[in-house]
Amino acid sequence: LGTGNIVGVATAIVSGGPGAIFWMVASAFLGMITKYAEVLLAVEYQVKGKDGSLRGGPMYYMKYGLGLPKLGALFAGVCLLASFGVGNMVQSNSVSDALESAFGWNKLLVGLGIAVLVGAAAFGGMKQIARICEKLVPFMALFYFGACFWVLGVHIDKLPEAFSLIFRSAFQLRAAGGGILGYTIATALRFGISRGMFTNEAGLGSAPIAHGSAEAESPVKQGMWGIFEVFFDTVVMCTLTALVILTSGLWDSGLNGAALTTAAFSQVIGRYASGFIAVSTLFFAVSSILGWYYYGSCCLQYLSSEKRSVRFYQAAFF
Repeated sequence: LGTGNIVGVATAIVSGGPGAIFWMVASAFLGMITKYAEVLLAVEYQVKGKDGSLRGGPMYYMKYGLGLPKLGALFAGVCLLASFGVGNMVQSNSVSDALESAFGWNKLLVGLGIAVLVGAAAFGGMKQIARICEKLVPFMALFYFGACFWVLGVHIDKLPEAFSLIFRSAFQLRAAGGGILGYTIATALRFGISRGMFTNEAGLGSAPIAHGSAEAESPVKQGMWGIFEVFFDTVVMCTLTALVILTSGLWDSGLNGAALTTAAFSQVIGRYASGFIAVSTLFFAVSSILGWYYYGSCCLQYLSSEKRSVRFYQAAFF
């Protein structure tokens, strides 16, 4: 779970219309297949590091499964770069925007605070990250889950229209030229699938790196957890956020991102909505940043065994 569940869904609706949610969910069902395969292979081709810890991921099954170590190195290099963008800057920017909007906090100070917080957690290693996330993620999920059901309970009479809007928009054609260009479908499809991948990481190759460190009972059982991740993240959590936004009637108000989600929640929660979204975004972002820090570290360890390079990455990341 990450900021995509809050910010990404709102952006998808604004950019691609309500129909983007249909394609987001549709892509999730296909993504379950991809995620299952990724996770299974990550566990199947695990290796043990010098410190005794298990490692896995696309770079290892490319190397040992396909016999293509250079392709594995290419993936590791790209994933390492992505940890700075998708895994760090996007997340911290979402938090700083939300906290500035809710409490007027200075963005620079928020960024420094997150760096200190995440740095203190990450320097404890993978076990420390796992201990923090296993406590943080269930709490934040239930926290956000409960708020969504509260809002939808108040707007229960608007749910049928919201579902109708999603399906109508997903297959609506906009005439252009001779009426042969399905512009609306193309836009909804593009933004629905791209934002869906951003939230559940299916096919991205990053999440299998975390699964590759697990002392799994079997690759198949671990792969089933990959399926569950995609289902709960996109089909459940993203759909709840989308329904909150659509039942509020504000999806075409000109707002976007966290501001749109906040406005939708504020119809029921009132003035506390901005604080709720800010805190939720903080929880979601911190867990995502910790995860991506681990992804980047594993990719760097695949590319270089020198401890100096890991320290340089830590300094650059934080």
